[in-house]
Amino acid sequence: MVSADRTPPARSSGERRGRLAVLVSGNGSNLQSIIDACRSGGLQAEIAVVVSNNPEAYALIRATEAGIPTMVSAPGPEPRRRYDAELAYEVATVGVDLVVLAGWDRLLSEEFVGRHIVINLHPAKPGAFPGLHAIERAYRAWQDGAITSGGVMVHYVPDEGVDDGPTIVWEEIEFRHGESLDAYETRVHEVEHRLIVKAIATVLEQQRLDPRIVT
Repeated sequence: MVSADRTPPARSSGERRGRLAVLVSGNGSNLQSIIDACRSGGLQAEIAVVVSNNPEAYALIRATEAGIPTMVSAPGPEPRRRYDAELAYEVATVGVDLVVLAGWDRLLSEEFVGRHIVINLHPAKPGAFPGLHAIERAYRAWQDGAITSGGVMVHYVPDEGVDDGPTIVWEEIEFRHGESLDAYETRVHEVEHRLIVKAIATVLEQQRLDPRIVT
């Protein structure tokens, strides 16, 4: 199920940086924002491993080019909970403070979220449009006159609920008259790239101040 490149990344001196596992399934533009923030020092963290359930994900190339270890965990015929338990074990062997879902397209069961502190990026306001295709669904709702704004949030994943964990940060995005879905989606991604870094920094700072915090 799992293949890995475990070449360790270079470490900087000074205060210990929070160790992240970033789980991705696709292009990895949000991963790139985290990589850039770590490199610039804007985020006091290091990405210990990038995990993908899709061996063709471009995010893996981004990670490799940045010298970050990668792990491919392609689902097989095993039951979902066994897959999650094995994935949780593999991530635990790396040793991380926080698991970041940045475009991960599988729901994680208690076998995973019960073992790690997990946060998730979702392109909607808290409580709105849980699940897949949230950007498109929000856009259609705006066209139908049901809403006037969308948003982006980052939330904890304490259980098997879908996009309904405690919110860490969120930002509203007002729709603009006449804008296309592509234009709105571009603005959503711009907010995502900023908000995911802010959320990681917030959680790591909370952990530093009180290591007992888990959600």
